[in-house]
Amino acid sequence: MGCINNGLSLSIARLLLAELVLLGLIFVFTPAQCNTDSTDVQALQVLYTSLNSPAVLTNWESGGGDPCGESWKGVTCEGSAVVSVDISGLGLSGTMGYLLNDLMSLRTLDLSNNYIHDTIPYQLPPNLKSLNVAGNNLSGSLPYSIANMITLAYLNVSHNSLSPSVGDIFPNLPDLDTLDISFNNFSGDLPVSFSSLGNLSSLYVQNNQFTGSLDVLPGLPLKTLNVAKNHFTGWIPQELLSLPTFIYDGNSFDNGPHPSSLSFSPPPPGRSHNRHKTGSGTRTAPTPDAQSSESDNGSSAGQIVGMAIGSLLVVFLALLAVVFCIRRSKRKASGARPSRGSLSVSSNDGHAKMQEQRVKSVAAVIDLKPPPAKKVTVDRISKNGSINRMKSPITSTSYTVAALQTATNSFSQEYLIGEGSLGRVYKAEFPNGKTMAIKKIDNAALSLQEEDNFLEAVSNMSRLRHPNIVTLAGYCAEHGQHLLVYEYVGNGSLHDMLHFFDEGNKTLTWNARVRVALGTARALEYLHEVCLPSVVHRNFKSANILLDEELNPHLSDCGLAALTPNTERQVKVSTQVVGSFGYSAPEFALSGIYTVKSDVYSFGVVMLELLTGRKPLDSSRVRSEQSLVRWATPQLHDIDALAKMVDPTLNGMYPAKSLSRFADIIALCVQPEPEFRPPMSEVVQALVRLVQRASVVKRRPSEEQGFV
Repeated sequence: MGCINNGLSLSIARLLLAELVLLGLIFVFTPAQCNTDSTDVQALQVLYTSLNSPAVLTNWESGGGDPCGESWKGVTCEGSAVVSVDISGLGLSGTMGYLLNDLMSLRTLDLSNNYIHDTIPYQLPPNLKSLNVAGNNLSGSLPYSIANMITLAYLNVSHNSLSPSVGDIFPNLPDLDTLDISFNNFSGDLPVSFSSLGNLSSLYVQNNQFTGSLDVLPGLPLKTLNVAKNHFTGWIPQELLSLPTFIYDGNSFDNGPHPSSLSFSPPPPGRSHNRHKTGSGTRTAPTPDAQSSESDNGSSAGQIVGMAIGSLLVVFLALLAVVFCIRRSKRKASGARPSRGSLSVSSNDGHAKMQEQRVKSVAAVIDLKPPPAKKVTVDRISKNGSINRMKSPITSTSYTVAALQTATNSFSQEYLIGEGSLGRVYKAEFPNGKTMAIKKIDNAALSLQEEDNFLEAVSNMSRLRHPNIVTLAGYCAEHGQHLLVYEYVGNGSLHDMLHFFDEGNKTLTWNARVRVALGTARALEYLHEVCLPSVVHRNFKSANILLDEELNPHLSDCGLAALTPNTERQVKVSTQVVGSFGYSAPEFALSGIYTVKSDVYSFGVVMLELLTGRKPLDSSRVRSEQSLVRWATPQLHDIDALAKMVDPTLNGMYPAKSLSRFADIIALCVQPEPEFRPPMSEVVQALVRLVQRASVVKRRPSEEQGFV
């Protein structure tokens, strides 16, 4: 028996050992599932940096890292995709960043109860089910991109400083169940698109500055409604009075029932007057037995009831008189005897027509309003907070002239790596092993006023934080010298990569060119649509796009528009400043006006460089081909011509559809009229879609004349 037991035990032990070995093999040979999608990682890194890299976000990193595998605080994953970010109530400051829309799998984003400021970015995760940013210091308006988040079920932006109007951004949100926009500074009427929220059960709009009526709310499946402490007027629709929870104190609603509810029989006692205020603002809806709930009002309540009943009697008698007159006139006209019911229907039809006409009028007014997206842009440019931001302390390092002289061998010729409109650029090697780039500003390039504003400009530039923008690491302002210290990007400029060929230069592949375009587009999007106020680059060109060892683009000279050369020096450097005719938009050449749309034009020119490998202006070519934009633009939609325009160094290594879409984006950016050029956020989205579809294929000789 003992031998049998020992044998059984041995068999079990062997079985367990085999299972452990098998599990070990599965663990070793199964691909790791914790590696987070690279796009999600980058988006979270940007968020972390935008929140000022707080230590409370344990395991988070601004570069590298594995959010899913390393259990970043508040991050939940499914496989390699980030599906939830909940970092509420952690005392976080900073902003929400600009790359949240890359979190394609994110379903829940909760940043509530922190100290996050600036606006809610236009770029939000598109597939969210729950968005909570309540209890922060957010300003501006609701981004119009919310209109496209069709899976959104919960939206809470309460307890912020959002304004001015909500905007009609709710017509396509069929799943929205809870909407909380309370405790903000919203004004104007409730948006008509509220009436499209067919699944809305809870709506909180209290403690705002709303005006108008509640006429857009009847018909919604609401269970909880709070409209307290606004400036609403008119009658409360009867449908709302029957809600389980309805809070409406602190408004100026009219006494008496809604006109549409008038009939020949008196209404229930509790519905005879609707102007009821609650001290706490947290009551449930009045019931038919409303008299008992108001008994503490004493004799005044009885007086109000008496007045209401008296008013109803007067109305009743007036209606009888009207009925009598109508009957007499109808008898005279046709001898027919109308019933009391026919009068009621006629009255209701008239009211319905009036309501329909009013809705049409409101819709017409709304149609005349400018698109919400443009409103957001105007609000950002005019934000008062931008002034305070410019006056905040400089965050970059202050260097002495002596230290910079030592690092550049007294700015010797051997350290010279470039020259721009404001002065020369030198490579600097510091004793600690760091290599930087020093822009030595020529004092002749600065007027007295610009010199006075130098430190303010440095303060603004030092706060530009983006992976595709060259970081301003330091500055020097002593002994009459003005120098800027940048991070060093050591692989040259895009201009040199495209136009100067030697053995050391690599040929940019098609995918690399698209990535360069996307990276620089993101940089301009950040400057135009994230920074407050918007930053216009004014000198966007391929020479200012620096490439690192992995060919990632880094836009330089951002924020230097505040230090543009004075008028005396303008002529001398006309080929270097923004007036460079190859890149400048038509409106600048004609009027000297330069805006964010002018940057978009210059970006389109750089995309043309990437597509063709040609310089914007090339006097060595025949006259009709010297201006790249004039030569290329008419051919961008001609498939056969487009194939011949492509940079010959690509040797046909590009996908045909990708090339066509790339050309479509260029055509939009270089349009002569500024108002028709797209905002950079739209350009980014178009390039993102292009990157997602791109795959390098070698085109066969038989396909040289066309695209599939």
